[in-house]
Amino acid sequence: MTRNRKEALFRSLSFGAPKGIPLTNFSSLGLSEQMVANLTLEGFTVPTPIQAEAIPLVLAGHDLIGLAQTGTGKTAAFGLPMIERMLADGKRADPRNVRALILAPTRELVNQIAANLKVFVKKSPLRIGLVVGGASINKQTQQLERGVEILVATPGRLLDLLNRKAVTLTTARYLVLDEADQMLDLGFIHDLRKISKLVPKNRQTLLFSATMPKAIADLAGDYLTDPKRVEVATAGKAADKIEQFVHFVNGKDGKVTLLKQSLTANPDGRAIVFSRTKHGAEKLMKHLESVGYSAASIHGNKSQGQRERALKAFRDGEIKVLVATDVAARGIDIPGITHVYNYDLPEVAEAYVHRIGRTARAGRDGIAIAFCAPDEARLLRDIEKLMGMTITVASGEAPANISRAPAARNARGNGGRGSNNEGRNGQGRGENRGGQGRNDGRNENRGGENNRPARVAQAPSPFAGDDLLAGDDSARREHRKGQGPAAQAAHQAALAKRNGNRNGRPGGAPRTSSRGPRPAAGSPGAQAAQRREGSRREEA
Repeated sequence: MTRNRKEALFRSLSFGAPKGIPLTNFSSLGLSEQMVANLTLEGFTVPTPIQAEAIPLVLAGHDLIGLAQTGTGKTAAFGLPMIERMLADGKRADPRNVRALILAPTRELVNQIAANLKVFVKKSPLRIGLVVGGASINKQTQQLERGVEILVATPGRLLDLLNRKAVTLTTARYLVLDEADQMLDLGFIHDLRKISKLVPKNRQTLLFSATMPKAIADLAGDYLTDPKRVEVATAGKAADKIEQFVHFVNGKDGKVTLLKQSLTANPDGRAIVFSRTKHGAEKLMKHLESVGYSAASIHGNKSQGQRERALKAFRDGEIKVLVATDVAARGIDIPGITHVYNYDLPEVAEAYVHRIGRTARAGRDGIAIAFCAPDEARLLRDIEKLMGMTITVASGEAPANISRAPAARNARGNGGRGSNNEGRNGQGRGENRGGQGRNDGRNENRGGENNRPARVAQAPSPFAGDDLLAGDDSARREHRKGQGPAAQAAHQAALAKRNGNRNGRPGGAPRTSSRGPRPAAGSPGAQAAQRREGSRREEA
């Protein structure tokens, strides 16, 4: 393993306790001398909080619920003790029997988990296998025929292989559900139920999640037996080292202008930009590329090879901007990401926590910037409610008819929006972050910023006025879907008027149907169905 690769892996595994956390070591957690020696050889000496709490419980054989943000070293928290127990059990007579199954929502996360586990099993007979959609199923079948003890998989591809009888789970004794909240959000609950029935009931089940909605509690009740719970950060909260800001904009043209301003102001930064749709991600990437930014995109329409090449270029610094959809970006663990942009706010508030968790990993600082159009105001309200905080406004004004969450704390936990001389150590300055324009009387004292990434644009964009995305078809489609109450009401009124004129029905009364009512456009039911269907197509 090269030195650069080893350093990158070290950072991705997040070994090392942050300040304020009592230090311990791996040998005190009950790991074997050989495992500790392997970790020391790789430069891993200090466990993270989730590792320190989870490893002894897993070694003792308990089922476990682990709540922790991304980038906290969850793979080692379940991987190290699971491997120790498997080695203690001895080698199986038939190496083709899968002994441990790890399920994750996306290809990228599966690849990341498998890479980390291969470090842990070095100098042992255990073999790691991975199966994901978008890759040759024949090659994966051949891999399984040769034998793997630990299988890391996405649910959809695993079911395909199970249906082909290419793999059996009757000998599995360990079941790990990683990023469980995301698997539920993607609609994998039925797949998980099918798979769990094929794993013996006398298994050890480990569930890890960044958030704890009711659906996760229900899932734990179905799958786990008397589980221990480990929580190293409040579920639904972002890492303390992420500073969060929101720009209120009028539409797509305002978003792209502000995005380019911020990218221009941070030429040495490394950024992920989240788009809600595959079409939108590709179009935005091409636009950024056409005006001089080094950018690439990953989404469900890209092949596995294209996604891996884009991630490698981003990891190696050949490109500075990665435009991604939620599904494609889950599992990305690349050190040095300075900025996360929510170009489109996510439909599910928990997805925001996962998005911004791509930055401020392993104790670093990070900046999260959101662009909020009028029809996304309710999404911002849901995000702030989940996180229990009001995100600092960088520019623009919130719609008057949307009540935001009560102010709690800035994401870093030591400041936030202030008035007069409130804030951080330093000199007060106006609300405007471009260095020019209005000062509406709110001072945000942010001294000591020289060593942190710039939050937003510090200079006017050289591309201001560029409106290539103003006619974005996807934006018009999203508007017609009724993303906001005003847009939905206007759209329904127009339809009623048109139908009334065409069909002579008073007020445009709808035709009757024997199929029963459908979820209203823009309703939670319709949005959930859309997300599940689109996300499952991406994962496959």
